[in-house]
Amino acid sequence: DAYAQIADADSSGTAPGKEVLLPLLQSYAPCVILMDEVVAYIRQFEESKHLTGGSFDSNLSFVQNLTEALKLVPTAVLLASLPESQKEAGSQRGVMALEALAHCFGRVHALWKPVGAEEAFEIVRRRLFAPAHDKDAAKAACRAYLDLYAGNKDEFPIETQDARYAGRMEQAYPIHPEVFDRLYEDWSTLDNFQRTRGVLKLMAKVIYRLWKDGNNDPLLMPGSLPLYDADVRNEMVYYLPNGWDPVIERDIDGDRAETAALELQDTRLGSVQTCRRVARAIFLGSAPGSGLLSSGVGIRGIEQQRIMLGTAMPGQQVGLFCDALRRITHSLHYINSAGSHFWFDTRPNLRREMEERKRRYQRDAIFPVIRGKLQEAMRGSLFGGVHVFTPSQDIPDDENLRMVILDPAQAYSRNGNNMAYRAALDVLKKRGEQPRVNQNRLLFLAPDYDGASRLLDQVSTVLAWKSIDEDIKDMRLNLDQYQAKQARQSHATAQAALERMISEVYKWLISPMQTASSGKVSDIEWEPFQLNTAAQSIPRAMEQILRDNELVIDQWSPIHLRSLLQQWFWKAEPQEIPAREVWRQMCCQLYMPRLKSEGVFTATIQAGSTSCDFFGIAQGKEDKRYLGFSFGVAAMPFMDGSALLLSPEAASAWQAVLEEERRKREETIIRPGQPEPPMPGGTHVVPPSPSATGATTAPKLQKRFYASLDMEPHGAKMHFGDVVDNIIQHLAERSDTRVIINIEIQAESANGFQEDIQRVLKENANTLKFRSAAFEE
Repeated sequence: DAYAQIADADSSGTAPGKEVLLPLLQSYAPCVILMDEVVAYIRQFEESKHLTGGSFDSNLSFVQNLTEALKLVPTAVLLASLPESQKEAGSQRGVMALEALAHCFGRVHALWKPVGAEEAFEIVRRRLFAPAHDKDAAKAACRAYLDLYAGNKDEFPIETQDARYAGRMEQAYPIHPEVFDRLYEDWSTLDNFQRTRGVLKLMAKVIYRLWKDGNNDPLLMPGSLPLYDADVRNEMVYYLPNGWDPVIERDIDGDRAETAALELQDTRLGSVQTCRRVARAIFLGSAPGSGLLSSGVGIRGIEQQRIMLGTAMPGQQVGLFCDALRRITHSLHYINSAGSHFWFDTRPNLRREMEERKRRYQRDAIFPVIRGKLQEAMRGSLFGGVHVFTPSQDIPDDENLRMVILDPAQAYSRNGNNMAYRAALDVLKKRGEQPRVNQNRLLFLAPDYDGASRLLDQVSTVLAWKSIDEDIKDMRLNLDQYQAKQARQSHATAQAALERMISEVYKWLISPMQTASSGKVSDIEWEPFQLNTAAQSIPRAMEQILRDNELVIDQWSPIHLRSLLQQWFWKAEPQEIPAREVWRQMCCQLYMPRLKSEGVFTATIQAGSTSCDFFGIAQGKEDKRYLGFSFGVAAMPFMDGSALLLSPEAASAWQAVLEEERRKREETIIRPGQPEPPMPGGTHVVPPSPSATGATTAPKLQKRFYASLDMEPHGAKMHFGDVVDNIIQHLAERSDTRVIINIEIQAESANGFQEDIQRVLKENANTLKFRSAAFEE
């Protein structure tokens, strides 16, 4: 009866009008009309062809007439399905049909959104699983997960703490809600992924493979996806751009995947397949490229909390999965990270590119970088020379205090077999092919054996990041803005880590030493001292060690110098030794104290010169006479080869000789008011008196006295003392006399004055208030 009302239109292939459809609907209401694949049907009608089913236009007219009639029958409902995109509409005619139908339905429709995650729970469960007979067991499984989330709140998304999440888990059982969230929030954004059929088809293959493998996980989770299965992998890769197959095979899942190799290296990780589970969860949440968080804000990748949500199961430690995440981030080729977000990409990540480039750099490229860092770190040190990785022939054999820094291949180890000792001994004993004389002027800085390899690796990392950064700037490497920024940040981070590692690895100060007893000197021994790596700088840490252990002395007491002289130098009569020889021996012999510089030695002599307890000083010796002698009086010795240090006994004896000579000399000097001595032959000359000559005028008095004198440098101090006592003192005693004393010193050196001598003389002249003192060519 119903068909009879539209039979004429059907037989003629025309669309029944609203006047025919309205009575039909009214007669059979309430009713539901279902129309599936409408576009697929209508697009079959070709242009200008009239088939038994009508034409393209007649079918569109039929839909329009039907919707108009439905508006007038409240209890009649039409339920029609249209493709979500033009891509699914097929041909150009299909697109035209879709646009026309969407317009037609759009005037009167009540839109029903496509299946959401909540509805998908029921659809998938009903189609793929039989009902759970043991409801209590299902609830207990869900409760175990909820207890895990409650006990580790910071490791999981905040939504897991909501009471409604328990209902979601029970509704989705035996599939974890996170699986559906990722499929419907991330994968559904792909043009050709169908929200219902696509999910059903994928999950059917997943469940079958897990059932076949005897998987006993309490819930099917993102980390459970068997991407090692060809059917499952092909189903997922089908929806993605080209290039994902090698990503899965090499990095994510399978016997040859890097994740499997990591699990073999660590049984803790391999026991529950933590690396593979984490990689699967990242793939599911990041492969489509949207990476939407629960807040709905689009951010690249999947955040760590959701990775944990997709992998951790009751009875397992969440920290184990966090450790696995760190491992794969540093090991896999195609994984990327930014902050707390992680994702896979079809392009190898920059870290893998960096690892590949690291292999290019060998010793000849790495050592200069370390040398430069050490030279920079040692600026401002107390040493007269710092030699980084310098061959022995290029290290001067002079009296300057020098620090020799050994290269990473010459590391120090507490466990013996020290390459550092062997390398240091080669430098200490020889300068090239010649024996080294000034051995006590060398100290050594060596790297730690356990840290040397890490330092080399870090330098190659810095060089690799630097080359990547430069290639990006020069447009030789085409990367997106994020990766370019990541390269810059990674380069800066690697540089900062290298700065810290330099002081952490170069932490062993090695001092050579010998002991002497009963005239016997021991073999060379080594004293290692560990620097404080938390100090502001290597020089600061080094100075602390040198000062605390008296390895380098910057202030020395005269009593120690006297003891050294008595032990080694004042052995024979007369008890004297050239000061320069003492300093030279202190530079050579490892059993003697190591002074910072010759200036410290000179200052010690100067400090001891004020007392008669330590030593006497002479600037030279001629015909058994000490020239420029000083004992108990402050003196600044001139450190040439003739300056002598005398024992207190020898100095006292010579001082007695000088006092006797002074006494005799004073007896022969005419004093004012004293008669002149008789002339030779007994004749005594008496000056005539004015009255005897009859003179009536007083003699004219002279008002100005001047004199000049040349002195030998040796003995100048004693000679000048005589001048003061016998000339200047007589003038200064007269109250009406103004005395001006000018001292002029001229000295010429055929070979030129060394810098240390220039510095000493300028400083002393300034201290003694010289009006001028300068050197010239």
